[in-house]
Amino acid sequence: MDNAKKIELLEDVLELDGGELSPEIELDTIENWDSVAKLSLIVMVEEEFGKILTGDVIRSFARVEDIMAQMCE
Repeated sequence: MDNAKKIELLEDVLELDGGELSPEIELDTIENWDSVAKLSLIVMVEEEFGKILTGDVIRSFARVEDIMAQMCE
């Protein structure tokens, strides 16, 4: 899956308009990066990539690119 599709999936999870995210954006600057978004991220990653994200992994995310990298592993 290419980076554009990953960004699109993350924009859906965060309920953002297309084009609002880029890999270098700090997660703590995103208003919608809250507990609901984190739960939605867990579900999306499991459905799309068959991977389980733990709380420790999610807490380690600082930027959008950190999430994108986890999608590839």
